[in-house]
Amino acid sequence: MKPKVVLCNLFEEIEQLKAFAGENGFQGVDWSFDMETLPETPLEESRWIKDQLRLNPYEVRYHCPFHRIDLGHDDPAQAEEADAVFRRIIRLLSRAGGRFLSIHIGLGQVSTEPLSWDATLNNLRRLVQFGTDHGVKICLENLAWGWTSKPNLFEKLIRRSSAGVTLDIGHAYACESVSSQQYTIEDFVSPHGDRVFNAHIYHTEIPGVGHVPPGTLDDIADRLSLLEHVGCSWWVLEIREPEGLLQTKRIIDEYLNRGVENSETVGGII
Repeated sequence: MKPKVVLCNLFEEIEQLKAFAGENGFQGVDWSFDMETLPETPLEESRWIKDQLRLNPYEVRYHCPFHRIDLGHDDPAQAEEADAVFRRIIRLLSRAGGRFLSIHIGLGQVSTEPLSWDATLNNLRRLVQFGTDHGVKICLENLAWGWTSKPNLFEKLIRRSSAGVTLDIGHAYACESVSSQQYTIEDFVSPHGDRVFNAHIYHTEIPGVGHVPPGTLDDIADRLSLLEHVGCSWWVLEIREPEGLLQTKRIIDEYLNRGVENSETVGGII
C-alpha cells in the first residue's frame, strides 16, 4: 500500500487547512502543538477537540516540538513538570481519538549536560506505558544532535522504553553520526523496523535556516526507499512554507508514481 502523504498544521484556520490539503492531494494532517496555545481549561479542551473533529475525514497524528521541556531533566522538578505536560496532552488526545504522539529528547538544549540518561529512560518508559493505557502510541523522534542523533543510543532508548519511532530523514541526514560515516541512516531503523510509525520528510536541516526541501528526487530517493522497506505508512512533509511544501509534494508524487509505473510494467511483461 502507498503511504499517506500528509502536511503539518501550517494554517491556524481549520477550514483553510482542510481546503489546502484537499486541493493539493494530501491525505492527512500531522498536528504540532504549541506550548503557548495549549488548551488549559475544560472549556478550552472541549473547543479544541471539536476543532479536531472538523478535520474529518482526514486522519490526524500529533507532535510535541517543545523546546527545553525534557522528561529526563536532571532537575527532578523540571522533569516532573515535563511529564505532567505530556500526560495532559495524552489525556486530551485520548478524548479526541488521537492514536500517535511524537516527542523529543533534548530539543532546544545546547548540550546534554542538563539531562540525566537514567531519568530520561525511566520517565520515557513510564510515559510510553501511560500512553498505551490511554490508547496513544508514544513515538520518539531522532534529532540532528544529542543522544537521539546517535543510532546506538537511539536504539537503547527505543528498545528499553518500548516507544515507537518517528524517523526524521532530514535530521538523520544532517547528524554528525551519519555525516562522519560512523553510522548510516539505516542504523536508525534496522534494529526496530517494525516500530517506525511516522516519518518527517525534507532534505536537510541547516542551523539558522531550518528545514530545506529537496531540489530533486535524487536528494531523498534512497531515504524514501528505506521508509518503504520498513513499511512506514505516515509521511509528513515537514515544510511549513507553502511553496517549499508543494515542491516537496511534487517530488514525493514523482517517487510514488514511479513505483506504480514500474509495477505495472512488470505486470504487463508477466
